[in-house]
Amino acid sequence: MNVVRAPFAQSAAASRGRRHEEPESRTRTPFARDRDRIIHTSAFRRLKEKTQVFVAHEGDHYRTRLTHSLEVAQIARSLATALGLEADLAETIALAHDLGHPPFGHAGEDELDSAMQPYGGFDHNVQTFRVVTELERRYPLWIGLNLTWETLEGVIKHNGPVTSRLGRPSWSAVAAFDRDYSLELGGWASAEAQVAALADDIAYNNHDVDDGVVAGMFGLEDLLDVPLIGPILHGVRRDYPDVDAGIVRMEAVRRMIGAMVEDVIAETGRRAAQTRVDSADAVRALDHALVAFSRPMLEDLGALREFLMTRMYRHWRVNRTRSQARRILAEMFALFMSEPDVLPAEVFATIDGRDAADRARRVCDYIAGMTDRFAIEEHRRLFHLEAWN
Repeated sequence: MNVVRAPFAQSAAASRGRRHEEPESRTRTPFARDRDRIIHTSAFRRLKEKTQVFVAHEGDHYRTRLTHSLEVAQIARSLATALGLEADLAETIALAHDLGHPPFGHAGEDELDSAMQPYGGFDHNVQTFRVVTELERRYPLWIGLNLTWETLEGVIKHNGPVTSRLGRPSWSAVAAFDRDYSLELGGWASAEAQVAALADDIAYNNHDVDDGVVAGMFGLEDLLDVPLIGPILHGVRRDYPDVDAGIVRMEAVRRMIGAMVEDVIAETGRRAAQTRVDSADAVRALDHALVAFSRPMLEDLGALREFLMTRMYRHWRVNRTRSQARRILAEMFALFMSEPDVLPAEVFATIDGRDAADRARRVCDYIAGMTDRFAIEEHRRLFHLEAWN
């Protein structure tokens, strides 16, 4: 496929560089180098056993944060290529976007935010930013990954400007970083970052439908009257009346991804023609997103999400594991704060003698970095003597 490069694409050659100067790679663009640094992090590896919807121990067939991130990256790269954008940058931001998620998905995030309210709160987007700028320590001359300006910008504001959030205590780390190294948080991010944000929406809406059917929370028949997926299912059944339900499901999901991608391409093309953006910085200066779904698609997605909320995200099985997850994290946080000497020695060494707020943040970082499985096992070791037998 020969696609003309868009005039508003972010050029790797025109990157604003890194906070700490270093020689360029002879074999990779700056954004490809960022991608490789993200893939090699401990935080990225731990995504393999972090919840998307289903906790890791519930089965090997469901998506995890890692497989979700890979699906987002694949869609982001394909979409960026089709739009004539810098695919390496879109893929890199997609791979990084969930690095800060704690164990047990949004239930884990809600519990850590609750526990951290006296100490500044918790936000997984900020945690992702802290992972790449502070918590990952792999280099002798700086902390963090020293990613390019464009990747950092995309990580923290791929969903749009964030200046309205900077006054929140949970965003203090981003505000402090920005004072020393401005990421222009009041403007939109690059078109590539916006692609990564929509690729996230495309991926999770489709794989949650897939996982929900596999888990038995609803069937294909229940989806026939749901906007977007319903008409597609009817089309698959018409085209392939004799194939089994599993193939129907997978073909429908494949077509739904395609429909959403095509919608983004068409709507982004319409907006680009209307605004006449001619550079990456012109995209940043717009007062609205350039990369977007059409209004009809947004309406269909709203109906689909309402269905998923009712039939999947608030299903009693998910509610039960969410409740268990929150208790696990709440009990560990409280214990670590009251008896920090039960922490592993290398973690205890970082908090010994510090004030309560600093100690709480480091305890929170330790818990947020856990996988589902490790959190379950650590809780068992801490609260059940038989776990040591």
